[in-house]
Amino acid sequence: MAQPSNRAKLLQATLRCFDTLPVDKITVRAIAAEAGANPASIIYHFGSRDALLSAAAVEGLDRWLSELAVGLESVSGDDPGGRLIRVAAMAAATRTARAPLARAYLTAVAMSLHDERVRVTLADGFRRARPVLAAVLGLGDDAGGGDAAGLLLAMFHGMLVQTLLDDDLAIDGVRLESGLARVHATLTGSS
Repeated sequence: MAQPSNRAKLLQATLRCFDTLPVDKITVRAIAAEAGANPASIIYHFGSRDALLSAAAVEGLDRWLSELAVGLESVSGDDPGGRLIRVAAMAAATRTARAPLARAYLTAVAMSLHDERVRVTLADGFRRARPVLAAVLGLGDDAGGGDAAGLLLAMFHGMLVQTLLDDDLAIDGVRLESGLARVHATLTGSS
């Protein structure tokens, strides 16, 4: 079995650091020690600590989405709306465990405003996530499916922010379905 690359070890170590340290306390030394790597390897592979933090946050979010997709593979026959409700329920069920990752992601978003590498890393993560989500929910593989997935990702990320601020702001799958139905009815003029 091949050994993970130094880059992969640094990503894994950073993901573990998210679970044990506040983002502002995750130092180059802490990551390097967790990875068993030379601190200079962070600069070599990622360019900066901030770029590594954002790459690890995107990696973690990609893994979370993949877990949700695998969870849906066992569900057959659902319409796209039913699949969305199941994805929302699975995301809600794992949200508390993913809170450190979510906080790291929000930090990366803030850093992206003044760090081009971080911005590019996050944008690339969204580009990868859109077609995956579109496929998981059966939205289609055309531009419209990608747009729909982008809107749902925006909704997911917005809810993630709200629940990090106050857990009472969480909306479960049933309420999500009801809320989306109301938005649809209002926009289409149906009752």
